[in-house]
Amino acid sequence: MTIPVLPDPAFPELESMLSRKFGREIANYFSGSPLNRVSFLRTDHSFLSAALKHPTTSFLVFNDLNPLAKDPSGLEYISYADVQPLIGEDPYSKSEEQLVLEYNSTVTIPQLLFLGLDERNQQGLTFNIYTGSPFFALDVTPKGTIKSQAESLVQSLQSRGLTFLEGRIQAALPAQEAAIYAQARALLDWNARNPFCAQCGQPTMSINGGMKRTCPPKDMASLAGAIGGTVGAVPMERPDCATRKGISNVCFPRTDPTVIMAVVSSDGRKVLIGRQKRWPPYWYSTLAGFVEPAESVEEAVRREVWEESGVKLGRVVIHSTQPWPYPANLMIGAVAQCVPGGEEIVLKHDPELEDARWAEMEEIREALRVGTSALGESAQEGYKEGNLRLPAGTAIANQLLTAVASGFAGEAPKI
Repeated sequence: MTIPVLPDPAFPELESMLSRKFGREIANYFSGSPLNRVSFLRTDHSFLSAALKHPTTSFLVFNDLNPLAKDPSGLEYISYADVQPLIGEDPYSKSEEQLVLEYNSTVTIPQLLFLGLDERNQQGLTFNIYTGSPFFALDVTPKGTIKSQAESLVQSLQSRGLTFLEGRIQAALPAQEAAIYAQARALLDWNARNPFCAQCGQPTMSINGGMKRTCPPKDMASLAGAIGGTVGAVPMERPDCATRKGISNVCFPRTDPTVIMAVVSSDGRKVLIGRQKRWPPYWYSTLAGFVEPAESVEEAVRREVWEESGVKLGRVVIHSTQPWPYPANLMIGAVAQCVPGGEEIVLKHDPELEDARWAEMEEIREALRVGTSALGESAQEGYKEGNLRLPAGTAIANQLLTAVASGFAGEAPKI
């Protein structure tokens, strides 16, 4: 698989006080979206209606979280005319408040997301002071009361020679398309995982352009309980729910912070790497783990490294971050240094790793040169069987290892 070029950071050529002190910003794969999310317009249904039908609008559709594409290296967008039989003439024709009052849990509403405006196209939609081509994402998975319409759309798209890319991770897309895909996939997955209210168990509905879910006070289906019920002519008041009181009256998308770290020895000459049992032979990476409640990023780095390897860390520096839409992680990349005398590897605490070891910087550099690829794929030309394998450049682990192998932890300016 050809590894795509990574996205440029914001204003890559701009000189500033911060760039002179800390170095250039690092942008990782799945970041760098060209879209302005204009999040403050998501509740404005006059805007969403205009965006929905504009001739420059693009729809990225997913079937079971698999995106529509021409091939693995390029997404395929479709038009309003394509999706209209599934979503209806205009799902934003009524206000959000009115739609909540008319909620009917027996009717399947196609999950539609407003992603943002591509302001590079100044021939796109103009709304107030904003101009750009609108982008939406739509779940076309056949289910519920829209099953037949969704099946018809899927079959129509496949008849054009298009396909839904299967596989858990899509890492061959161009960087900007990958960022759009990541935003859409993470939000569709979150909506699909949260069909019921965590407080009262009643069905929820998507609002705010797909960015929030709410627990409606009434149900046209006259539900008597959390699941099931009979259709009634008069909306039934649903059981009282704490989410309808105060300011915490909606459910927001979930993002799970995860630390991932390149750990250097106290003398700066070696790097700590580890491997899981399920990985192919010779394959290693940096250590990683979830941030726990009431824990700083630096504390999480130290805790995870000690739990998985027994190594004790001192200074921790944040290097860069990467959104990871599987399902909704934010990878917080760090570089950390071992304290003198804290380099002994002990695997008896947390059995997550099959092995952990220290690698010399030159071994890391050689693996970065010829031994990287997506998990389970072939290395580059020049790789010798039995040598170290590392993640591809689309993984933040690769960027962290590249940083320390290039002197990040040395005396030179950082990043």
